[in-house]
Amino acid sequence: MLFIFISNYFAVLAPQVTGYIIDKVQSYLIHVNDKKLHSQNDWLVNWFVSKIESLSFSFTGIVAVFGIVLLLFAVLRGFFMFLMRQTIIVMSRHIEFDQKNEVFQHYQKLDTHFYKTHETGDLMNRIAEDVSRVRMYTGPAVMYLINLIALISLSVFFMAKKNAELTLYVLAPLPILAITIYFVNNIINKKRLPL
Repeated sequence: MLFIFISNYFAVLAPQVTGYIIDKVQSYLIHVNDKKLHSQNDWLVNWFVSKIESLSFSFTGIVAVFGIVLLLFAVLRGFFMFLMRQTIIVMSRHIEFDQKNEVFQHYQKLDTHFYKTHETGDLMNRIAEDVSRVRMYTGPAVMYLINLIALISLSVFFMAKKNAELTLYVLAPLPILAITIYFVNNIINKKRLPL
């Protein structure tokens, strides 16, 4: 969960850096004061901005350095995403391995009457397909769920921090969209059912 959060944290920092660069280019082109361009960004972005601006780079130098910062954030996000996937996927594989061993040990204890009354394919399905479904739940399903919650939470937090009113305008249609999708899915499912 920590790796998922950190990975998504670097994902939402990239748009802040991009926004700062766009504001910087606009202020350079129309010659306005840009003292408060980064006041609502995350502390890490503000730290990078203050450090780079204190080095007295030229305008093109600042843009180039922030391009490197964006690349750095992408590399860090990728690194923590790799750790996240390794941790969760490997953990789910260990769970699958343990469960298959438990099912096999249980099969060893059953009498011959059980094997006469049950199909071999059904028993094989239990140890292969059913356990694989559990692995998919404990691995990728949990990972994607936590990933989605973390990304949405961080995005909404930084959006509201930047402009709360605009965030409400963006999020307001979502309940209507969810209800519409629900009804459209029901209609599609009814049309798909055989008569």
